[in-house]
Amino acid sequence: MIGMNVILIVAIIVGIWFVLYVIPIKLWFTAQISGVRISLLQLILMRWRNVPPQKIVNSMIEAHKAGLQGIKSDDLEAHFLAGGHVEAVVHALVSAEKANIQLSFKMATAIDLAGRDVFQAVQMSVNPKVIDTPPVTAVAKDGIQLIAKARVTVRANIKQLVGGAGEETVLARVGEGIVSSIGSSFDHKAVLENPDKISRLVLEKGLDAGTAFEILSIDIADIDIGKNIGAVLQMDQADADKNIAQARAEERRAMAVALEQENKALAQEMRAKVIEAEAEVPRAMAEAFRQGNLGIMDYYRMKNIEADTHMRESISTPPQSPGNIKNQKDK
Repeated sequence: MIGMNVILIVAIIVGIWFVLYVIPIKLWFTAQISGVRISLLQLILMRWRNVPPQKIVNSMIEAHKAGLQGIKSDDLEAHFLAGGHVEAVVHALVSAEKANIQLSFKMATAIDLAGRDVFQAVQMSVNPKVIDTPPVTAVAKDGIQLIAKARVTVRANIKQLVGGAGEETVLARVGEGIVSSIGSSFDHKAVLENPDKISRLVLEKGLDAGTAFEILSIDIADIDIGKNIGAVLQMDQADADKNIAQARAEERRAMAVALEQENKALAQEMRAKVIEAEAEVPRAMAEAFRQGNLGIMDYYRMKNIEADTHMRESISTPPQSPGNIKNQKDK
């Protein structure tokens, strides 16, 4: 008998727990006293659709207490089933309402489903964010390299959060603007004296177009002097010109050597022809003797003429010193 009573008590407790789990009476009562009108049937259907009723009810209570109108439980359920963050959306709507920022429920859910933190975006609209750019290297027209660092103050642009570019695009555009501004300066000293000129020129370009942010200010935090790129380029050009000149000189020397070798070969060929022609002289004289065209006296007369010619050449040529003779031998 006692065992039956224990089993009955346990069954009653389990039944009560099951009824309270399936029918969240406590949650329904909390919603009613908070001013949120929602039926028990809706809460039961939420459980059957695998939607946590407590999350939906708490979000609706928060929106009601903050004075938000037009937020329905069906819209919150649909957003949850689509993979969104219901609490973050409601937090963002409440923050936007308090900060007097225009943000509709449709826009908030779209931003959340796009993968952005809508609550953080609203906070960034109220409290702008400062982004530090990496060191940007640029060269002025006088050839001096400058390394600049900037601090970009941005504010979230609610209307551009869906489909707008992120921080990387903003940093890239700011870096491009800094390079362009420094590159257009004739003297690096002018950049060092007036760094705010870079900020003005970059801001005038409208770099935040198509991004999820609105650029409020660009402040040059630091500028360092780098290398003298102009001098380095001139040195490289001088080395290149020197190498080209050396190559051309080597080419001319090789051509001169080739021409000298060709002239030597031609001279040797001509000397060979002369020697060959001189070898024909005795043969011609012998043939003239045989045919009677040349007599002995003619031969001696020719020899006398040759001797007289050699004597005249020796007289007309000045005497040479041993040094000159040695130089001629060396040549």
